[in-house]
Amino acid sequence: MTESEWQTRKQRIDARLRSMNPPWQIVRYGDDLDLAALDCHTVEELPTATGPADYGLFVGGKLLGIIEAKKVTVNPQNVLEQAKRYAEGAFQGPGNWNGYRVPFLYATNGEIIWHLDARQQRHVSRPISNFHTAPALEALFAFDQKPAHAWLLDTPTELIIRLRDYQRRCTVATEGAIIGGRRELLVAMATGTGKTFLTVAQIYRLLESQFARRFLFLVDRKALAAQAVREFNAFTTPHNQKFTQEYEVYSQRFQKEDFGNDDPFDPKVLPNEYLTAPKSSHTFVYVSTIQRMARNLFGAEDSFPQMRGDAEYEETLTRPSDTLSHPMGEGRGEGSPVVLRSPLSPLRS
Repeated sequence: MTESEWQTRKQRIDARLRSMNPPWQIVRYGDDLDLAALDCHTVEELPTATGPADYGLFVGGKLLGIIEAKKVTVNPQNVLEQAKRYAEGAFQGPGNWNGYRVPFLYATNGEIIWHLDARQQRHVSRPISNFHTAPALEALFAFDQKPAHAWLLDTPTELIIRLRDYQRRCTVATEGAIIGGRRELLVAMATGTGKTFLTVAQIYRLLESQFARRFLFLVDRKALAAQAVREFNAFTTPHNQKFTQEYEVYSQRFQKEDFGNDDPFDPKVLPNEYLTAPKSSHTFVYVSTIQRMARNLFGAEDSFPQMRGDAEYEETLTRPSDTLSHPMGEGRGEGSPVVLRSPLSPLRS
């Protein structure tokens, strides 16, 4: 491919930035540009002490992000080093984190995006599916993990009744890894050891600590989703209330046969506006099958093919243009949900 870097920027990167919800407004740097007045703006060729950055992301007058761009044939992973240099030499940075004056760094070739949070002690970059929106950057910048970490360390797991000793030790180990900066965890437990109950207890502690506001509990069958919702409904908190009295728990639609012979309950379907117009105040757990989530994300035409006779068949309840991928997917919304998978549960923040 002979595409130049300039073409990659105009045809791929600019298009990505303008397609966000809300869209980034792209402007060229000039001496007369009032940077303090910019909100949801991307400034091209932003001057720094170490050279011009390809893009600077401004939210509320603050420089919260730097994007280093390369042509589509270049792997952008190592290009983050250039973004780091520009972050060190930024004139308008909102803080100083071990020499970096800009918190969020990106490197991209228009197809692949690598991201680094320069505020963290351990600088571990990772690929993401899209750039963050301005509200997401603002929320990430405002979020302070230290109080949440302190709550997890200071609040004993023994406050949750019915946790067995090995479940408590598992919870402590999981939270220790989260505090240590791990983004992906795999909790492997044998059949009959209380995987779902442990997961509900872990979600409760993460909500109470305010480490996270939204959780996706993902399973591969409706029966498992129904079982999970029942567990949330039955869970007794340290305040002697049910989980659902303190936090919102939603699910997909169920049929009567999904419940088997278990006690009936009244599951609450996730409001459509939680997907299409999320607010920073939304705090909830969403229990879903992979099939339902695929349709939320991509619509029926781009998700798993299904036959109507399939027990896991999912109706399309939202239009693809109003799907989860717009406001709440990776980098798209006001904070991405934590994902818990059952029965082997990698925990991702």
